[in-house]
This record gives sequence, structure tokens and C-alpha cells, in this order.
Amino acid sequence: MLTYPEALDYLYSFVDYSHARTYTYSAQTFDLARMVQLLELLGNPHTRCPALHLAGTKGKGSVAAMCASVLHAAGYRTGFYMSPHLQDFCERMQINGEFIPQEAVAEIVDGMRPAVERVPGLTTFELTTALAFQYFACDPEGVDVAVIEVGLGGRLDATNVITPLVSAITSLSYDHTSLLGNTLAEIAGEKAGIVKPGVPVVSAPQKEEALEVLERIAAERGAPLTLTGRDWLFRPVAHSLEAQTFEIWSAEEQRQLNALRAQGRTLNWKPLKLEIPLLGRHQMENGAVAYAALMALRERGLPISPDAIREGLRSLRWPGRFEILSRRPYLVVDGAHNRDSAQKLAAALDEYFAGRRVTLIFGASSDKDVAGMFAELLPRVAHAIMTQAIHPRAGDPEELTKLARDAQANLGVEVVSPVAQAVERALQLSAPEDVVLACGSLFVVAEVRTAWAERAKMVEIRD
Repeated sequence: MLTYPEALDYLYSFVDYSHARTYTYSAQTFDLARMVQLLELLGNPHTRCPALHLAGTKGKGSVAAMCASVLHAAGYRTGFYMSPHLQDFCERMQINGEFIPQEAVAEIVDGMRPAVERVPGLTTFELTTALAFQYFACDPEGVDVAVIEVGLGGRLDATNVITPLVSAITSLSYDHTSLLGNTLAEIAGEKAGIVKPGVPVVSAPQKEEALEVLERIAAERGAPLTLTGRDWLFRPVAHSLEAQTFEIWSAEEQRQLNALRAQGRTLNWKPLKLEIPLLGRHQMENGAVAYAALMALRERGLPISPDAIREGLRSLRWPGRFEILSRRPYLVVDGAHNRDSAQKLAAALDEYFAGRRVTLIFGASSDKDVAGMFAELLPRVAHAIMTQAIHPRAGDPEELTKLARDAQANLGVEVVSPVAQAVERALQLSAPEDVVLACGSLFVVAEVRTAWAERAKMVEIRD
């Protein structure tokens, strides 16, 4: 049987588009027929348990993690498939929040090899997705429900072989435009590829151009569409550096309240209050989408109590998303990697760290809208450090420096690599009350987290 390192080597020996700088996103490149054939040879493991399927430009991982945490709190044995991983390949497939054991990866990949040899053209992501389906299907205790996050796009994504109980689409914005389209309408069309005939779909609030596409496709496929912000209303209540609280209620409840108020009736009603440990107003929106998706699952036959929702959201662990690693100075990491997410990150900085000096550690993949991210972030930054993660798609920090100076000529910018040294340099430049912010890609976030953990370990040894 394969060892775990041999299993990973085998998976990565196939075409891995996540490491490619350029490729064509088309039915020829991403052929669902390959995935269907492979899964048939494996006994169609993806059909063994009901699922929630999530796509979107930003927030789909956070929403998926929220839903998985709540379903586990509700007593369901819950599978969770996500990508990319932050620091460990085994993060990608979980049951009840526990990563797949390395031994299981080796065993399942070894067992898949005869089927894989019969299907030409398979990719690393297709094999990884099949591995997740096999892991959930073969679980001795039986997975009750799986939360499946799309890898890229939706229509041609390897996960799009499932027919879920509910589909969900999070916030849509510009990312992977060379692959998914240059307009929000084109991007929405790709993401809405996960909408299945008759299957309810939940959406985050969307810009009109994207919403029109989602509404049209949902109507064509007879898929009831629930829109947060319209069908589920929400508002912030409080926030701290530990958590934020928001309230959520249905549009139908609001109509009834309005009618009672018009009659002069006294009301004792209060909306449901939920707490999430993820910071930033965009995460409140993600929480509302997760709640709406869970309510849709409940209507499809999965009982989920308000207490389970409260506990599942409150206890969520989802690192790398406006995560505060240290407080003197503040060291914050965030996976923002397009202009829209950078704008949300800048808003979160203003909300939580107004008036504090910010040193930026930045590295991004070469195919990202770096100029757009800089337009949102650099006005909030006192000094910037460009760095480069250990990844084939990582952009040249010298090129990033040129873009930063084009965006803000008077900004102090320097290049420091590797990422661990960039962290040390940023800390040297920062007073205890300052903020060090690392963002641009999850690869940079992962390396900052590793560097900080190693640094903390060394301090502990010295003490």
C-alpha cells in the first residue's frame, strides 16, 4: 500500500491547475464526463449522503464552515470538503471537524488507482474530490450530511456531479476573470452552474447584474431562490476583537410586525440573535447566508434547532480570515485576494483598528488584480513589505513593489523574502499599539501563521 507522502506524490503527479499560471477554463479542460466515469468505477460514492453545495467568489469557505459546524452541533455526522487547504492537505476533507487521517488518504488513494488508470486526462483536483467522496461514503459510522465547497467556478467544477438538498451562492465579484468571464453576468452564469432542477438555492445579496442572471437560471430550472437581504433580513448588534453579534429574521415576520405596528399593537417580539467569532461586517453577511441555507436544509427534512445554530456558529473555528495572531503589536492575517475582498478588509481595519498605524505584508498570485487590491488597501497603510510565498503562482515581489509605488508614490515600500523574514521585519517596524496586516493570498497567510507559531515556540523555549 502507498504511504501518505507517496499518495500525495501520486495525486500531484496529475495535471494540477492550481499550480498553473495560465490555462483555459473550458469543457475541454474541465470535463465533467471524466469525473462521472471515475465515480461510476468507484461505485458512485457521491450519491451516498445528502449534501449542501456552495459556490461564490468570496465567503463560500466561511459559509461552508459555518454550516458544517452547525450541522455537527445539531447531532449530524457531518462531512466537509473545502479547498484550498491553508496549511495541511488533510484539512480539505473533514468529518465532524476532524481532518482526514493521513493513513486514510493513503489507503483510499491506493484503492482508487485501478479506476484512475481507466480514465485518461484526470486532474489533481478531480482525484482529490473523488477522494473526499470516497472518504465520506466509506466512513464506518456513516456520514449523515456533507457540506461541499466548489473549487473554481461552478458549472464545470469537479464537485458539480452532486445533486444536493440545497445549493448556495455567496457574494459574487471579479476574480479569475480570465477563466470565468470579464463581467459579473458571465461570472454569475458560471457560479449558477451548480443550480439543479427543483433544488432550492440560497444567495447572498448580489449586485443587480449578477442577481438578474441568478434569478433567470433559478427560474429556468424551477429552483426556488431565497435571497438574503430580501427574504431574510439581518442587522449588526455588537462587535469586539473576539466576536460579533447580529440579529436575523424573515421578511414574512417583518410584514407581520409592520401590520401589527400599523394597528398600534404593543410588541414583545425579538429577532434571533447569533454570535460568530469571525470579524468584519462581510462575515455577518456570510452568517446570514449560512442561516438561510440551514433553514432551507431544515425545510428539506433535516431538523436543526435554534440552539444548534447558536452553538455551531459560536464555536466555529475558521483560521486565516481576519484572524488576530498577536496583540502587541496586533498581527492580523486575512485571505483577501481580490479587490472586493480587499475593500471589505479595509473596512474591517477601520472598524476594529481605527487610527492605528498599519504595516502591510503583501504577496499575491501573479494572476490577481493586485492594482485593485492596492487601491483599496494602501490608503490605510503606513509602510508596505512585499514578499513571496513558496508557490509556483506567487508573483514577483519586485513587480508588486512597482505596482505599489504606482498606486501610492509616497508610500515606503521594501522587498523582504521569505515570508518569515517579512514578519520579523514588520514586527521590528511596529510599536506595541500598531497593526501588522498580512494578506494577498492564502499561501502568504499560511506561511505567516507558520512563522508566528515557530517564533512563539522559540520564545517559549527561551523562557
